[in-house]
Amino acid sequence: MSRVQPRMATAFSTVGFFALLIASFGIGSLLLDVDVIATPGVGVLAGVLAAGAAIGAFLLVLWRGTAVARPTYRVSGVAVVATVAAYLAGLWIGAVVQGADVGLASAAVGGFVTSWFVLVLAVCAFVAAWAGIALVRTRAQRPRWRWENRDD
Repeated sequence: MSRVQPRMATAFSTVGFFALLIASFGIGSLLLDVDVIATPGVGVLAGVLAAGAAIGAFLLVLWRGTAVARPTYRVSGVAVVATVAAYLAGLWIGAVVQGADVGLASAAVGGFVTSWFVLVLAVCAFVAAWAGIALVRTRAQRPRWRWENRDD
């Protein structure tokens, strides 16, 4: 029987993290009636670069964390820290690339850090990383129909 390979678990978890991030930011923004990046003058490009950096950091941490024989759930905490740090760096760089000055880019990062969205980002990263590690640790297998079992 084949178990879930670490690369496949990393891919599933990364796609799940992306979906959770987009859905959570969208629903949170809708319910709170607040933009995720609420700083005037900082547009969509900064958010796209920030999300891309966060997804890249998440992917790298989980890829390295599941490559060991018995991955530990502590990797979830590392994924949270790396993902939030990468998001903040991507937001700052994206704002500067977009044409904002250093002060405005820093204000955008500060505004994000003091909003509820940083907590949403951290929870999404933790849940997705934990799920990916659980797939590898539990030696989960793909679902099978009853008639696929040759043991019977």
